[in-house]
Amino acid sequence: MELRRTKAVSHQGSLIDALASVSEAELRDAVVALARPRHMLRQRAENRRAARYVAGALEERGYAVEIEGELGNVVAPPRGPSDRPMILVGAHYDSVPDTPGADDNASGIAAMLACARALARLDPALPVGFVAWNGEEDGLLGSVEFVARRRSQGEAPIAAVHVLEMVGYASREPGSQRMPVPVPGAPEVGDFIGLLTNQRSNHLVELAAKQAEAMVPELPVVGLKVYLGLEGWLPVLHRSDHSPFWRAKIPAMLWTDTAEFRNPNYHRPTDTPETLDYGFMRRVTQLAIATVARQVRAFYDC
Repeated sequence: MELRRTKAVSHQGSLIDALASVSEAELRDAVVALARPRHMLRQRAENRRAARYVAGALEERGYAVEIEGELGNVVAPPRGPSDRPMILVGAHYDSVPDTPGADDNASGIAAMLACARALARLDPALPVGFVAWNGEEDGLLGSVEFVARRRSQGEAPIAAVHVLEMVGYASREPGSQRMPVPVPGAPEVGDFIGLLTNQRSNHLVELAAKQAEAMVPELPVVGLKVYLGLEGWLPVLHRSDHSPFWRAKIPAMLWTDTAEFRNPNYHRPTDTPETLDYGFMRRVTQLAIATVARQVRAFYDC
């Protein structure tokens, strides 16, 4: 019993250190490096440059990386045993044509890369993989292909997916927040991270909320849980790379600043690095790290 307690205390201390290691400068540097128009067809060269940047950053963090297929998904499997169900953290790296896409979605990639580095500090053998999808802006092509490939090849199952989709814009002005669907009592100030789940993944919202309270209490969290398959009747809930996983009956949670329901620069040339709130992004990243680490412990008693 004492041994287990010592192990838990050690893990908690390591997690606190990992969260503290995330810096605004790290996140800003990644956003700046990626924030150029990089549509998969209209800016093909920049799109490929973005893929190489993400692959190189993951390799620097100690992960083996493969750029998969014609779409160029960047995939970094877990560094631990490959026969265990993995937890996946992902984001898309493409942008809409002719827009720099700082929030959409250089912010998600920056947060994912920081997660990869920080989680490697905890234990290099954690069953956590990372993926950067291409073609999200063209019908979720990359994540659709990713799910289909893994199902056809019979690879290790995916226990849960955390999709980071626009996590860099915040506003503390009254009336700065709208909602994609009517939600009683919904906040009117856009200073929170939104978490979207369906019935198979609603437990992830609860896990993240508990971790926010314990580890990142200054970050407001708003969860939208969908029950009884109602997501099938609301197309607005399928607008990012969590959707192919939902359709494949794999638990997935979308992390989002709610896109155009908050950010006036959505899909515009003004979606530039200087418009983002890197303190907010740091807190979101810290919560993602804490949530994934806690989920790993729950699954594997690591």
